[in-house]
Amino acid sequence: MALPTHVRIVEVGPRDGLQNEPLSISTDVKVTLIEKLAAAGVSYIEAGSFVNPQWVPQMAGSDEVFQKVSRQPGVTYAALTPNLKGFERALSAGATEVAIFAAASETFSQKNINCTIDESLGRFEPAMAAARDANIRVRGYVSCVVGCPYEGDVPPDKVRHVAAQLMQMGCYEVSLGDTTGVGTPADIQRVIDACSAEIPIEQLAVHLHDTYGQALANIYAALEMGISVVDSAIAGLGGCPYAKGASGNVATEDLVYMLNGLGIEHGVDLGELLEAGSYITTKLARDTGSKVAAALADR
Repeated sequence: MALPTHVRIVEVGPRDGLQNEPLSISTDVKVTLIEKLAAAGVSYIEAGSFVNPQWVPQMAGSDEVFQKVSRQPGVTYAALTPNLKGFERALSAGATEVAIFAAASETFSQKNINCTIDESLGRFEPAMAAARDANIRVRGYVSCVVGCPYEGDVPPDKVRHVAAQLMQMGCYEVSLGDTTGVGTPADIQRVIDACSAEIPIEQLAVHLHDTYGQALANIYAALEMGISVVDSAIAGLGGCPYAKGASGNVATEDLVYMLNGLGIEHGVDLGELLEAGSYITTKLARDTGSKVAAALADR
């Protein structure tokens, strides 16, 4: 299959990227990061999460972030929501889209959100109904699509089952997450092949961590399968608090550099993206997780 001519980049840095950072991050820093990302041409930004702050303290100020950020036309400002209460808070704060999440591993689901996969999907039903009433689009995530830190290998058919349920509930798109980053290109293609048997390829996305250095190779493998939506995080921020050893997401800078080399359109300016990455890593007092940013900084 030919590579897509255009890729939609879903920037998860302000949520998935920051949620596991040890340093406290002010609302103003989060707002500035989001605005810099939008200025760089990123059209979809996951700006916060309306989960219990007891579990994810870094996301406690998401209401204020959504209310303070200067909105750009054509940019989606999305929020992760675990249930109806979270959805109502996200809607009140001005989120333009929401995301829900389930795992392909029973043990991971229990460790992450203290319930079974089926129970987690059941919790989303009221939120999905409210989203339909409010005409708010809902994106779905499936985590641990290749491997689980507790169970090991995850069968592709199990991933397909969970992804199909999210679609049946009303999600317009499902993002397949290699939470622990153990997948190789062959693994990713097997998962996509399984899921695309029930879900149109246009409604599938990938969310690939770089723990084993496989993220860009895996993304290329996904592009070869017809995937045209890719999640990434500025400066490679992120990880998973419930998956020991899971390093950051693929860096948006590295993804954009690869897409530029492939001649695939995406609408993001690499120079301005590098500025956004430099801004947030300086505020976090940490090195960038982007190979491209590090290489260009040494010039």
